[in-house]
Amino acid sequence: MSRATSTGKITRRLVSPKTLPMALAAAAAVPLTAAISVVTLDLLKQEQRKQRDAPRPGTFYSQVEESPLTIYTDGETLYEDMIEAIDSAQETILMKTYIWKNDEVGQRFIDAFNAAARRGVKIFIIYDGFANLVVARSFYAQLSEDIQVFRLPLLGRSFWKAPVRYTGFNHAKILVTDDTVGFVGGYNIGALYAKKWRDTHLREVGPAVWGLRQTIARLWNEDRAPSEQITWIAPDSWNPAVRVVANLPVDLVYPIRNMYLKAIERSAQRIWISTPYFVPDQQILRALIKASQRGVDVQIMIPKDSNHVIADWVSRGFFGETLDAGITILLYATSMMHSKTATIDGEWSTIGTANIDHLSLSFNYEANVEVIDADFAAEMEKVFRRDREHCEAVSSRAWRRRHPMARLTERALQPLRPML
Repeated sequence: MSRATSTGKITRRLVSPKTLPMALAAAAAVPLTAAISVVTLDLLKQEQRKQRDAPRPGTFYSQVEESPLTIYTDGETLYEDMIEAIDSAQETILMKTYIWKNDEVGQRFIDAFNAAARRGVKIFIIYDGFANLVVARSFYAQLSEDIQVFRLPLLGRSFWKAPVRYTGFNHAKILVTDDTVGFVGGYNIGALYAKKWRDTHLREVGPAVWGLRQTIARLWNEDRAPSEQITWIAPDSWNPAVRVVANLPVDLVYPIRNMYLKAIERSAQRIWISTPYFVPDQQILRALIKASQRGVDVQIMIPKDSNHVIADWVSRGFFGETLDAGITILLYATSMMHSKTATIDGEWSTIGTANIDHLSLSFNYEANVEVIDADFAAEMEKVFRRDREHCEAVSSRAWRRRHPMARLTERALQPLRPML
């Protein structure tokens, strides 16, 4: 039991070893309860927000060596070109996607795939089972029996043999037609993403298509009989200026994180990043801070209000440290911003599916295209500048004066960082 001691008018209550765990639990419950209250209010406010059409910076073009590249910033234009590529395919179509909604946009893809199957095109589709739990299986059952479909479960086919290799969400969004045209980026398939979200996707014709194809084939072929596998083909180039960097949990390979670290460490002038969820590990965070401290213009663009309120609050827990280091935090205010892009020093750029968070960099199937080319970087900088017109810069001074309840919520949610 605890005992009380008095010295003059001051009374102290000492906590005994028996009651210490209860006292610590009660203390921990205070910020957690506060966090739940704040996040709940934020969720209610988010429900009340009117969804507006996302800005459309345009479609941008570049030629890198023998590879024509197209940068998409609105879903409607992207989906039209993806459907056109499916309609034009004569031999093979490979697709890997995360969310595939059962709406008018999703149905267009179903219909296009079925039409391609009727004319004899070989089609392989992987979609994520967990991400589409709310979509009725009958929607995907519309796909022709001639189409090869794999619904990736959260726990893979051989989970009990190798748990680490057979987990991970399929977060990649890739389409490859006839081994010559490839699409990759942040856009899921659905009407919401076509108009309401600001996202970025890339179309590539040339050597990088092999890398996109291989990220699908490697997962598909795991544990399948040779007769059921996607045939291997040789790459067009050993060292292209446009290359694919892909996380493949099935091979315990996660190179996207290292791609970012190497590029950040080489930076001398500017680092402009767009990511919907900013939950960096200590190495990424330290690299960005060191870059800023040596005079690099580091700007990180994230949504003011994303589709994941918890992720927003966890991201805010990094604001103080980054702002103190001179990093600019830009809050995209017009709509949900889902782009996963970066451009550095007017030379290096990436567009892909990986967020700057633990799930993307250390757990999920992801694919980014890395481009080392000044002309392409110039187009990427145009996109960033146009997006910046819809942003609010976070003031370091104002951030330090934020409400104590916000500080408490950020602190209480810190343990969630490794799960986001």
